[in-house]
Amino acid sequence: MDIVEISKVLSNQTRVNILKWLKEPEKNFPPHQDIDHFDDGVCVGYIHDKTGLSQSTISTYLASMQNAELIIPTRHGKWTYYKRNEKVIDAYIKSLKSVL
Repeated sequence: MDIVEISKVLSNQTRVNILKWLKEPEKNFPPHQDIDHFDDGVCVGYIHDKTGLSQSTISTYLASMQNAELIIPTRHGKWTYYKRNEKVIDAYIKSLKSVL
């Protein structure tokens, strides 16, 4: 886990919002059509729709969040679902508390 890299990713309000929304996906996103749970996360299309930004921008944001290990992707057919990586998020918060 790289504190500086994660901090860079979190310096963008939309990326922070995505993490907040993924914390409680059932409250922030509509039910999935093909899957009746959020165990594997939220379909990238729903994240895209909620942000109102271009698909390429959201893909770039999600890639940077994935590279920082803040989110975990899961494929279902042609769709990618994302969920929070709670282990890394908790470690980041603990590291910030100990360093700062």
